[in-house]
Amino acid sequence: MKIQNVKGCNDYLPQEQKIRNYINDKLKETFKEFGYQPIETPILCYYDMLIDKYDENNDLVKEIYKLTDQGKRELGLRYDLTVPFAKFIALNKNQIRLPFKRYEIAKVFRDGPVKLGRDREFTQCDVDVVGLSGQMIEAECLNLYVNAFQKLGIEIEIEYNSRNLMRGLILDCSVEDDKISSVITIIDKMDKLSKEEFKETLQKIGLNDEQTEKLLQLFKLSLLELNEKYQDTNIRELKTGLEELNSLNCYINSLNIDKYCKFTPTLARGQDYYTGNVFEVYEKTRKLSSSIGGGGRYDNMITNYIGDGNTYPAVGISFGLSSIYELLKNNEEISNKTDIQIYLIPMETEAYTLKIANELRKKNIHVIIEMTKRKIKKCFEWADKQSIPYVIVIGENEIKTNHFMLKNMKSATSKEYSFDNIEQLVNDIKNV
Repeated sequence: MKIQNVKGCNDYLPQEQKIRNYINDKLKETFKEFGYQPIETPILCYYDMLIDKYDENNDLVKEIYKLTDQGKRELGLRYDLTVPFAKFIALNKNQIRLPFKRYEIAKVFRDGPVKLGRDREFTQCDVDVVGLSGQMIEAECLNLYVNAFQKLGIEIEIEYNSRNLMRGLILDCSVEDDKISSVITIIDKMDKLSKEEFKETLQKIGLNDEQTEKLLQLFKLSLLELNEKYQDTNIRELKTGLEELNSLNCYINSLNIDKYCKFTPTLARGQDYYTGNVFEVYEKTRKLSSSIGGGGRYDNMITNYIGDGNTYPAVGISFGLSSIYELLKNNEEISNKTDIQIYLIPMETEAYTLKIANELRKKNIHVIIEMTKRKIKKCFEWADKQSIPYVIVIGENEIKTNHFMLKNMKSATSKEYSFDNIEQLVNDIKNV
């Protein structure tokens, strides 16, 4: 047996996990600031629920890990947190009040190509709102992106578009309804294809030269040019898409986040369940080719799941932790930071040292005890390498006099305290 990780799955050493925890903490902090509540959903889902909104050629369907249980039921591992959220609302609609804002940080799985920032087992961070229509909440989601990545020290660019606009432009090229989804998938990859490859790919699904040429031209227009060209359009999807984008732009300008946002007419996002505006976030200088976040509006999914005659409009965004980790993994300030506040070194006083450690921990001080019996010099060297701020040596003399010295490793100074007044030590450390 060869001991190894499955391709696209990783172990994380303490220094690496500190960075991952740092990312999670900053994101949770932002989610709470914007009024989102935590939930948890199962990893295992019924397979038919996972693929319900896709055609069989969609890339995501091909990446679902499929399995069966002992009852021969077809199951799948969740590939994102949006479909499980729709199921969550359907099952708990009588216990929550709309609008409902949630966040979830959890593992998801995709059996796709492995590359830098894209694993097969990875953690996703999602925020979703159900029960709100319009672009005000969408703009708040974009602002949440800006705030979160500012906390993480990552410069971003947010690309945005409307699926309604895309459908309208495709209809204006006289493309049949049953081909629209496939055309959108190809247009989403337009920037990665040459002009000839783009046209050839469209022609393979039945489009003619006139249609492919017109699509090529339309999806290069700016939002201003599209507004001018289609100001009197009778195509419902086109009209709706432009209204969605213009409304969102108004909020973006009001929030002064326009410098982070860029209209991208070819952006579709891979998921067919999106019904309106969609978003994708990239590191500004493209250190990673893959996105570090994305989302959009999906008004029909929860509505169709519940099917009670009511509508459940929804919008959500996600954060790609693997990609974000790749951007921050060399940050030594984060990885070298220790959670340990005090290092206790017993000198044949192990039982008493355990007692003192317990007292400090009750007061929310993080303590580690030396248990290897190495020499005192080696102990201090280890504390220095671990960036532990304080060290206490507890010997027979300290117990006898009821006093001890707290050594500050950074300043190389010491201060005396009494074992009877641990509270003073705690206050001094917390007020540093």
